[in-house]
Amino acid sequence: MKVAEAEGIRVPKTEVISGIANLREWAARKGFPIVLKSDGTSGGHGVRIVHTPGEAERAFHLLQAPPLVARAAKRALVDRDARLVWPSLLRNQSTVNAQTFVGGREATSTVACSEGTVLAALHFEVLSKQYAAGPATVLRLIENSDMSVAAEKIVRRLGLSGIHGLDFMLETDTENAYLVEINPRATQVGHLALGSGRDLPAALYAAVTKSVTRESKKITDQDTITLFPHEWLRNPRGPFLHSSYHDVPWEAPELIRACVGTRRGQTGLDSYHDRVQALSQVRLPRP
Repeated sequence: MKVAEAEGIRVPKTEVISGIANLREWAARKGFPIVLKSDGTSGGHGVRIVHTPGEAERAFHLLQAPPLVARAAKRALVDRDARLVWPSLLRNQSTVNAQTFVGGREATSTVACSEGTVLAALHFEVLSKQYAAGPATVLRLIENSDMSVAAEKIVRRLGLSGIHGLDFMLETDTENAYLVEINPRATQVGHLALGSGRDLPAALYAAVTKSVTRESKKITDQDTITLFPHEWLRNPRGPFLHSSYHDVPWEAPELIRACVGTRRGQTGLDSYHDRVQALSQVRLPRP
């Protein structure tokens, strides 16, 4: 956030919180609500929006606690991400940051880049989420100059390569985009081929092979994208499943079966047959 601010990008005031005394002093200076974030987390699990001193102190203790052994083991064995193993075993406390609250709508960018140059980018407004602080399930493709410029400045300043995600808040009164988070990893929209300059895999392939970019066929002309399986799991009878492009990987039936069959009870549908039938009702043909 300090690098972004130095580049002239709008960011909420952000500070590492060293302890309860520091948290109380921050709250006295900045006021509530406050956003507390724990480093090394994902999916919104390490984010809390707090409105009172008591709420802030409880959230700080929770976010600062060392990663649970079970969570570290799951990340290592299932996600193949071992970064939490030693902090969990050594009982190292997590770093917690405080940010001033920006009221508005959430937005997100995913960029493919090479040696400090943006090759392709996708910018979305978030329309629906899995849960309050969780990952997006429905997004609307947008053009936003603030988000584009912020991505270009960050990529250039840090000399980034690969795929990176940037999260924003679009302020209610001004529509100004505030950069609130940067994640050095691919996000759930990175595979979407949405036209010229919006095909991240093609752009990266061309950069690595030093060839001409050969973009894939645009998967849809619709701006609203519903992500499978999360929105379907959140609300299997929701309106977005019918009104937008539903990104179901129909060409990978085993993957669909795994997503549908292992989430029993999350959709409010009792049987595998019921879940498949409900999904088939919202099937949209590929263009």
